[in-house]
Amino acid sequence: MPVHTFTRPRGELVSLTINSAALRDNLLRDPCERQVLVYLPPDYHSESSARTRYPVFIDLASFSSSGLRRVAWTGFGESTPQRIDRLVASDAMGPVIAVFPDCFTSLGGNQYIDSPVTGRWATFLIDELVPRIEAEFRVIPGREGRALHGKSSGGYGALVHGMRRPDVWGAVACHSGDMAFDLVYRPDLPRALDVLARSNNSVSDFLDRIAATNKHSGPDFTALTIVAMAASYDPQPGEPRGVRLPVDLHTCELDPAAWARWLAHDPLRMIEDPSCQENLRALRGLYIDVGSRDQYMLHYGARALVRRLQAAQIDHRYEEFPDDHNNTDYRLDLSLPYLYDALTRAR
Repeated sequence: MPVHTFTRPRGELVSLTINSAALRDNLLRDPCERQVLVYLPPDYHSESSARTRYPVFIDLASFSSSGLRRVAWTGFGESTPQRIDRLVASDAMGPVIAVFPDCFTSLGGNQYIDSPVTGRWATFLIDELVPRIEAEFRVIPGREGRALHGKSSGGYGALVHGMRRPDVWGAVACHSGDMAFDLVYRPDLPRALDVLARSNNSVSDFLDRIAATNKHSGPDFTALTIVAMAASYDPQPGEPRGVRLPVDLHTCELDPAAWARWLAHDPLRMIEDPSCQENLRALRGLYIDVGSRDQYMLHYGARALVRRLQAAQIDHRYEEFPDDHNNTDYRLDLSLPYLYDALTRAR
């Protein structure tokens, strides 16, 4: 039978509030005041550890989730703090300060990049969250003490931050991250249009209907995801709600210019940029994994990315495991110790 973890987290969970300038004036009118939960090691306040500084691990939640959920009770499983406690107790890794920001938006989430529609989430993480954590807690300062990890949209965010800002992050882990946009998003574009057709082919009318509905269908969620991706990859502030899909709403024919703007954010395209390659080489650790039966076809994108990493001789660890996209937090048993070792080993 499945095993449930009854052990309570041994460390302390601290709540911070960040009134974010980076998120102010987002076109969704989502709140710029954000809660961040910080999990401190059990011995953080002990006299023997008074001078100890810890690596900081920032957890990016997947689409439709939040850092607030990452620390919550989980049936037949573990919260992330419980998992960290177990890994530390088994000597798989050392103690860390774990950070769980609430990055949810009214479109269901974000991709942890800057957008006038959803908010400047990359700026929030780099210019507001990191300095606040370093000011209030005993963390190892600088990139050498920081790891960024996540799954799905969170995995995408971690990977792209590694490609763009190795001056900020020392190591990253991407679990089932979005990539190969032609495979992961294009098949859902006509499905999204079918849903929009029931709302006068209007993104604004669709979002109003979603807001007024108590229960959302699978097709509704698919359309909402596509709208959120458009808001992230190709924001259009002049359009209603700042969103325009990259296709003709009647024929679903692709708009090449708009789709090119999406593809500029695709890790498979980004990896061709020599500067992104150099940035990944600068990381102390790069971890990528994906299920071999991922229902969003992300295993194909991951395989293609890894082939390019190998050709560019970029050090990384890649694992493909026999599972799909859902309920794979058990993979943190591998990535978190990897990140800890990457930050703490001599170089």
